[in-house]
Amino acid sequence: MQLESPGNIFALGLFVSPAPTFRRIIRNKSTEQFSGLPYIYALLNCLICAWYGSPLISSDNLSVTTVNSAGAVFQIVYIILFILYAEKTKKVRMVGLLLAVFSLFAIIVLGSLLIVDLEVRHVTIGFLSSASLISMLASPLFIINLVIRTRSVEFMPYYLSLSTFLMSTSFLLYGIFSFDPFIYVPNGIGTVLAIIQLVLFSYYKNASRENSRVPLLVSHDMMYDKGNVNSHTWTVIEEGRVSSS
Repeated sequence: MQLESPGNIFALGLFVSPAPTFRRIIRNKSTEQFSGLPYIYALLNCLICAWYGSPLISSDNLSVTTVNSAGAVFQIVYIILFILYAEKTKKVRMVGLLLAVFSLFAIIVLGSLLIVDLEVRHVTIGFLSSASLISMLASPLFIINLVIRTRSVEFMPYYLSLSTFLMSTSFLLYGIFSFDPFIYVPNGIGTVLAIIQLVLFSYYKNASRENSRVPLLVSHDMMYDKGNVNSHTWTVIEEGRVSSS
């Protein structure tokens, strides 16, 4: 199916899209307010979808296994980097979630192999892969509360949302033409979720651009040397901080 190739390309684009975020994390040596959950969900989804596409589950979905195996490698790298630069509480949480993902996947693999009926096995893993894909595609929305509260899209990566939209749309069409509901249903939902993310990004990007005209940060030296800053400048800074909150 020709629509599958663009879907795989966009999927690889989705896996690569967090690279700018991790360049920032490495540069600042901190995960700041970025969430590690999208990478946990993505890893679980890649593992389950790779298993769904394998010959032991599906008869003609090997490319699904290939692209999701590559995706799993990317997510493991991202998670390791996140753990390295996260604060202690986040480190412990991410390590626990990573172990939970591998444990859950092992249970799914062993459990599915115990199902003798191949059709039942296919349907069971199909439902699980659909659920995991929806959770992965929805995971960027976990940051929505922060976006709305701060009126800033700083921690909502644009390229992640755009790649999600392109990949979901491609696989939605592929699933429709290949009559596979386990592909077109979750990707149809993913397309809608990606559109929501892009709309939020567009709206709050304009809002944050307006707010950026007012100084939001006060340097450490200025906080402890207020007396050397003229009263008018300090008043502007204080008003800016209040209006932006």
